[in-house]
Amino acid sequence: MSGHTVICFGEALWDSLPRGIFPGGAPVNVAYHLHRFGLNALPVTAVGNDFLGDEYVRRFKYWDLPAEHVGRVDQPTGAVVVDLNEHGIPTYRFLENVAWDRIPLSDSLQRECATASALVFGTLAQRAEHNRTQLARLRGWLGNARQVFDVNLRAPYDDLKLVWELARGCDLIKLNNEELLKLLDLVVTADALRTGARLLAERTGCPRICVTAGSKGAGLWWADQWHWEPAQPVEVKDTVGAGDSFLAALLHGWLVRDLTPEENLKRASRVAEFITTRDGAMPAYEVNADGRPVPA
Repeated sequence: MSGHTVICFGEALWDSLPRGIFPGGAPVNVAYHLHRFGLNALPVTAVGNDFLGDEYVRRFKYWDLPAEHVGRVDQPTGAVVVDLNEHGIPTYRFLENVAWDRIPLSDSLQRECATASALVFGTLAQRAEHNRTQLARLRGWLGNARQVFDVNLRAPYDDLKLVWELARGCDLIKLNNEELLKLLDLVVTADALRTGARLLAERTGCPRICVTAGSKGAGLWWADQWHWEPAQPVEVKDTVGAGDSFLAALLHGWLVRDLTPEENLKRASRVAEFITTRDGAMPAYEVNADGRPVPA
């Protein structure tokens, strides 16, 4: 392990895909991939006192991810039906009033926050007022941890006002091209992503903006400069969780390897492309000495 602790707050759920049911939820996905890269990832979430909750906790043990901050609550374990189009691009239908709408926080987590390197959180889990309160508490406990906001707008839980509120005080914001254009009400132009990233940095005070654009590539606004990495063609099975693996690789390159923005963006893109060639958000793989994924 690298010695860097990253707290990942948000939803734990089961992705119901055409090819089967897979564990998912963006913050848990990020934690899984951070662990593959050797960081101490702490998922903070909740599952139900039911079979799917039991199975999710069993998966944490199998992955060697700590489960002490995974609450067991009375609501059912979360799930989402994922429909894929002919290009493997997903749309989502979420169950409501589920376990991850009621994430508990513990005193031991408050102690972890004092020395954590980063906190990762997203938008979806904030659909519940309970979790918005919990996230505010969690952010207040942090010492010098970097705050990483993974936007992840999912209709009907796509309140743009909430996005602007959550963006305050962040050190890195990651979102996709459609989310960026929607958030800033921009039209598609050749320079829209660069312009949008700069505007988002200015309006939020966040110095680092990452924009993923699927099969086109990904961009990074870093230290007032724009960096772009074109995507490489791969045979896509599904894109579920690809952005989460991208974020994990990017954080590893930033927190541990101190890569240049260009190097970090290139490597994170290759990781995400690898994940799209596998089923589900958390396939088995290892990371080689160059920080590239290889099948386990």
